Amino acid sequence: MKNRLKVLRAERDWSQQDLAERLQVSRQSVNAIETGKYDPSLPLAFRIADLFGMAIEEIFQRD
Repeated sequence: MKNRLKVLRAERDWSQQDLAERLQVSRQSVNAIETGKYDPSLPLAFRIADLFGMAIEEIFQRD
């Protein structure tokens, strides 16, 4: 699954740690999602979408 998480985070000038704290996950989890090594759970995907004020489909796309 592809995602725009890194771009969205950079637009807000947030570090991976900043985003991790906002989502209540580890920085390593943010890194793994950004690099496509881990797909977030549905509840986490909803938290990410809510944080950025977007629909899940606007952030995550199928390969």
